[in-house]
Amino acid sequence: MSTAIKHRRINIVTLTVGEAIPEHCGNGDIALVQDDAGWWVHFVDEDGAIDGYDAPFPSYNKALWTAKAAAEFAAE
Repeated sequence: MSTAIKHRRINIVTLTVGEAIPEHCGNGDIALVQDDAGWWVHFVDEDGAIDGYDAPFPSYNKALWTAKAAAEFAAE
């Protein structure tokens, strides 16, 4: 079950294994997704396209910190 927090009016959504970004995230949201390599941070832009960093983060906390920093930047 996905969970979401709001930071600077931007949803940061943590997905569980098997959940798809388009099913749980809307335009402007940030998705945190875990796989065997680590935690990935994905951005859903205004037209629904999904982009993200080219490497995972080693922990959920580092991915969340990065997502919050991106939300801060986007809110300016």
